[in-house]
Parts: sequence; C-alpha cells; structure tokens
Amino acid sequence: MAFWLVKSEPGAWSWDDQVRDGVTAWTGVRNYQACNNLKAMKLGDRAFFYHSVDEKRIVGVVEVVREAYPDPTAEDPRWMCPDLKAVAPLARPVTLAEIKADPRLAELPLLRQSRLSVCPVDEASWRLLCDLGGVTA
Repeated sequence: MAFWLVKSEPGAWSWDDQVRDGVTAWTGVRNYQACNNLKAMKLGDRAFFYHSVDEKRIVGVVEVVREAYPDPTAEDPRWMCPDLKAVAPLARPVTLAEIKADPRLAELPLLRQSRLSVCPVDEASWRLLCDLGGVTA
C-alpha cells in the first residue's frame, strides 16, 4: 500500500462534500506531475485529504477505490482521475504550521513542492501524521 496527500480548496470541494458523497472521482487535476501521481495510485492506497488556501490543514483520510481513468471533465484524455472514498476524519486536524515545525517531516513533498496538488507520503510520515491527527488509518 502507498500513501498520498490530495489537496482541495474547501470552497470548491471540502471534506464535508467528500463525506456526503462517499465515493467521488478526483477530477480537475491539470498538472503533469500531480496527474502522474494520480496514475500511480492503486486500489486500497490511502491519502490524506488536505484543505488548502485559507485552512492549510489535513482534515481526513480517503481510500482509492478505482484506479485512474480518463478524467470526464477534461477534453484531453491524458488527464486522469481515480475514485476516492471517505474513510475517516482526523480527530484533530494537522495544520501546515505543525507539519513545518516538525523536523521529521522536512522532506515531505507538501513542503518541498507546495503547489503540487497530489503528492506521495512516505510510510513513516504517514504514521506520524496519523498519530498527530488522532486517527488509525
């Protein structure tokens, strides 16, 4: 199993929207590196759901329930999207400030490539962030 982080602006698509709809296509990604990360996702992989822009915090965990397929919102079939299912909210959201303050998380792509909307998370960082957020996922 691999681990990821997916970002969304809460005004466009929030954790509450994800929970309400259960399973949703993760559409609209138009960055090649982020799209390649979506293509690399496998069934059962888990991802942190991150509210970007004003909140800047991890708020939940989602699971890949369908591997990448052509994004129906794109005219170009190169753009892909997987289906993600809400798994659990974090008991305590983990803020970007907390992540930046922890030297054990210094190599996270979230920090090194801050504009990337879909990025991998190594297993040690996944476990640490789950502990910080009070979730076992």
